[in-house]
Amino acid sequence: MANPILHFHGAAGSVTGSCFLLETVGRRILIDCGMFQGSKSEKELNYKPLPFDPEKVDAVLLTHAHIDHSGLLPKLAKAGYGGPIFATAATIDLCTIMLQDSGHIQESEVRQLNRRNRRRARETVEPIYTADDARSMLPQFIAVEYDEWRETVGVRFRYWNAGHLMGSASIEVEAPGEDGATRILFSGDVGASNKLFENLPRAPSGVDYLICESTYGDREREEYALKDRRDRLRELVASSNSPGGVLLIPSFAVERTQEVLTDLVALMDEGEVPRCPIMIDSPLASRATEAFKKHAADLGHGKAFLRALNAPNVRFTETAEQSKALDLVRGFHIIIAASGMCEAGRIRHPLKNWLWRRECTVLFVGFQAAGTLGRILQEGATDVRIQGEEIHVCARMATLDAYSGHADASELDAWIADREPIRKAIFLVHGEGSAREAMSTRLPKQVSAEVVCPLLDDSYELAPAGARLIEDRTPARTKPVVPGRPDWNNDYQGFVLDLSDRLKSVADEKGRAVVLRRLRRALDPDEVPAVEGRRDANADHGS
Repeated sequence: MANPILHFHGAAGSVTGSCFLLETVGRRILIDCGMFQGSKSEKELNYKPLPFDPEKVDAVLLTHAHIDHSGLLPKLAKAGYGGPIFATAATIDLCTIMLQDSGHIQESEVRQLNRRNRRRARETVEPIYTADDARSMLPQFIAVEYDEWRETVGVRFRYWNAGHLMGSASIEVEAPGEDGATRILFSGDVGASNKLFENLPRAPSGVDYLICESTYGDREREEYALKDRRDRLRELVASSNSPGGVLLIPSFAVERTQEVLTDLVALMDEGEVPRCPIMIDSPLASRATEAFKKHAADLGHGKAFLRALNAPNVRFTETAEQSKALDLVRGFHIIIAASGMCEAGRIRHPLKNWLWRRECTVLFVGFQAAGTLGRILQEGATDVRIQGEEIHVCARMATLDAYSGHADASELDAWIADREPIRKAIFLVHGEGSAREAMSTRLPKQVSAEVVCPLLDDSYELAPAGARLIEDRTPARTKPVVPGRPDWNNDYQGFVLDLSDRLKSVADEKGRAVVLRRLRRALDPDEVPAVEGRRDANADHGS
């Protein structure tokens, strides 16, 4: 009987696209099938063929509903997978909403892209999947309970509450092999302490292999108990409250929006901040809120959440017309809109409308992946491009990472310590390079297990003696430097903004012509006539 083999087909060097394929006893178990987010180069992976045969997958174990873990399940089914998808009941409820919304967004974005492509005489494209594709695969879900052993195709598994999102799980798997069963624990996303709705994460100890997330592996958040977090939020709302101003909160539509809303309304009910309109500008958040209402009895602070939903100053927008009408709101107000990384969704419109105004504050309440507009703004960009329009940023940026759903460095270290003994190896996934590097430097001082940082599409034999990298001559889907980093598209957008600034700074039309001729010469020096070169030199001297 061969040893189990684990393939890392996502979240290897970046925080998105979580997807691990476990081969054991001739069976193939997929743990998560997430969508890639971040830079355009990374998102292009979503359109490429899956790096395995979907028809040969026997079962799927899903850790939770976030799109970077579940978002390519409809593509998997569309490509031929017809087997079971195991998940908690709450995860299934959220996926029912989120995957159809994902398909709808793709259809909408592709329609817009194809209109531009036709104008430019370019080929049209197809969405990765549609809302109908997402609906058609929903019957494949099978609900599981926490702490209960289940079996599929000869492999035993058990779900543990990961404390990250309603329904989220770490998954323990017993994979048969040459030397008996190999115990493998997939962390999923490990929740932070002091989460409003979630309990502390739980998982077993004494595993052979741990596949562990590392999102915040290189950073510590400020310690915020509930009161401290609300005090900090109160300060940010107070400092943002200017006449005719707005507080924009780019927020993940599922759980983060509901947490922030609950805290805001609690502060207003207690008289800590003036009551003002709170607009939830996200159809997905509206539908997800219904799922949270269904499970409110199982949530910490569920009653406070239900009170917030009934507050008279809270409004949910549904249609695009209602969303655009928010431009007409007068007086200070708060807009919470997806997406949390500002890459798509309703938040793009208010950002275009407000970023250039000093009376706007943008508050980030979640992780911003490298290359996303959210990260670019968070890092202090003075000019950005949104949907082809150049915008000078005058708005104030603020961050409150107390809402993060991920454990920070010390919390991850403590969670890993509680899993000891880890007999063979720890694979660090779901983290950018700096986070994984920090953890891989720190962990050997704390645990005896080998620490491994796999690259995208790496495969490892999980042998009794330890993990062994399997040499593979298959061409890589992308270069190892791409995931988790800004790409050439980010550089191009920055170059366009720099060029625009340079042209504006030149005093006259003659000087601007010189700048453009220099650029053309750099692009194609062989085609610049010598006489034009002399004219450039004269013009340079004159300017």
